[in-house]
Amino acid sequence: MKYMGSKSRHAKYILPIILEDRKPNQWYIEPFAGGFNVIDKVGGKRLANDTHPYLIALYRAIQDGWEPPDNITEEEYLDIRDNKNKYPDALVGFVGFGCSYSGKWFGGYARGNTSKGEPRNYCQESKRNILRQAEKIKDVYIFNLDYRRLIFPNHSIVYCDPPYANTTTYAIDEFDHSSFWDWCRELHQKNNRVYVSEYEAPDDFVCVWSRKINNSLTQDTGAKQGIERLFIPVGQAN
Repeated sequence: MKYMGSKSRHAKYILPIILEDRKPNQWYIEPFAGGFNVIDKVGGKRLANDTHPYLIALYRAIQDGWEPPDNITEEEYLDIRDNKNKYPDALVGFVGFGCSYSGKWFGGYARGNTSKGEPRNYCQESKRNILRQAEKIKDVYIFNLDYRRLIFPNHSIVYCDPPYANTTTYAIDEFDHSSFWDWCRELHQKNNRVYVSEYEAPDDFVCVWSRKINNSLTQDTGAKQGIERLFIPVGQAN
């Protein structure tokens, strides 16, 4: 599903690095699963987590066979945004992300035209996209926790795509970046393989992949481009 900061277009580059030495039955875990645009391309034992309750409600509903609507008017969009308690959580999650500009949580009703000049139906596009994910994520364990409360086996592969520092905010709460990096260090010390997508990282993390991108995440800083990077802790083999 379209989601602000999605790594869908980078998955074909970073997953071969992340999964290169994956062992049989080794867990693959995403503490910040977002729009499930990377984990839906991974097989085997998988766990997805995100703190956004409506997002998780949406993906749990998709696992259970729920289908989003084909159309959401701007009036309906605004009413759902302003009266979330009137609607099912899964629908709120779908509209909040899938029907919003650039996949930002209620960041404005998405509108535009096709190459032929016809109005685009962003709701229908998002529905098709998320239903294509349904079969791919049916056996993913899904949690709605603060990432620091997750408990998972040592020797797991942990791919983190946290809210980026100094970029457009799309999480419900402010994110403590310093605590996050400390948590990554602890994971590494417990013999997990840790991979982090970010623009920058502390000195005890090294970049193993990078690519220049155009990204709406940097719009608050006035930058039109950023360099997407994948980091691992120093001492962890690529």
